[in-house]
Amino acid sequence: MSVDIWKKSFLEKGIPSHLVEHYAPYIEKLLLQDLPVIFELEHLSKIIGVEISTLQKMIYCSRKFYRRFSIPKRNGSRRQIDAPYPTLLLCQKWIYENILKKTSVHHSAHGFIEKKSIITNALPHKNKKALLKIDLKDFFPSIPLSWVINHFLSLGYANNVSFYLASLCSLEGHLCQGAPTSPYLSNILLTGLDNRLTKLAASYYLEYTRYADDMTFSGNYIPHTLIVTIESVIASYGLSVNPEKTRLHLKKGQRIVTGISVSGDSLSVPRDYKRALKQEIHFIERYGYISHVSKLKINDPLYLEKLIGKVNFWLQVEPKNNFAKHALNLLRAVRK
Repeated sequence: MSVDIWKKSFLEKGIPSHLVEHYAPYIEKLLLQDLPVIFELEHLSKIIGVEISTLQKMIYCSRKFYRRFSIPKRNGSRRQIDAPYPTLLLCQKWIYENILKKTSVHHSAHGFIEKKSIITNALPHKNKKALLKIDLKDFFPSIPLSWVINHFLSLGYANNVSFYLASLCSLEGHLCQGAPTSPYLSNILLTGLDNRLTKLAASYYLEYTRYADDMTFSGNYIPHTLIVTIESVIASYGLSVNPEKTRLHLKKGQRIVTGISVSGDSLSVPRDYKRALKQEIHFIERYGYISHVSKLKINDPLYLEKLIGKVNFWLQVEPKNNFAKHALNLLRAVRK
């Protein structure tokens, strides 16, 4: 819909011409970016298809629209998840598809972006002499509501609309782990940080990539002093580093980036991952699937699907691996 069509519609509804001209630049700026035009809460309610009373509750009392639970981490601790209930999830998906995806992110970001993955994130660090891994602490909770509001303002949305949209994407004043909008919003909001770290890395002839809260630098040589400089840049954005997860690899040995080994000339699955999976496949092939799960007392109904998923991951990283191909055929035969 063009600006002229909007003007004609307003005039037909009896809106004074001076008000129509006042709204025209607002409409034009959003249309030029292929963004939906939103004037106020009732308008947003009709566009998304959610009752205005429900929308108000989601904006001002968002906690009631999330289910909180935790999942185990690799280190034994637990990660808190706030999963939105269906109505709020609908709103967040609409915002992501119709607004957020229209904004490009920095090329160094690889998480939750179409045509990018943990594989594209690991690839630039293949077979490098030096590797530095840095983890951001409390990633989503460290990104405040004000940043999100400012992003929608920068797109051209009015103050009230920017607050509504940002609030639908936030929980208790920050991004949350569990909302489908959080990953891409974090990429958008950290574009400036990614740009600074990319330039800093280039000044040391290094590669830099980020997958969510995992940052990786690699090259021929990385001085220890660079870590302090990187931490300073990160701190200037109101974020902090988890020092327990900072790793600087200068000697030969296995290097893992987002779950993928980058030690050799080509990407590969880590040795421990292969060893454990090969053992399971060996027992299934030798004794049969039923005997294997019975002996180990495996009660997980999704155990077979998880094994297939692990093998598929192996083949994503190493598509020509013959053992992985054989294992996948074996497991698919069991599933039939």
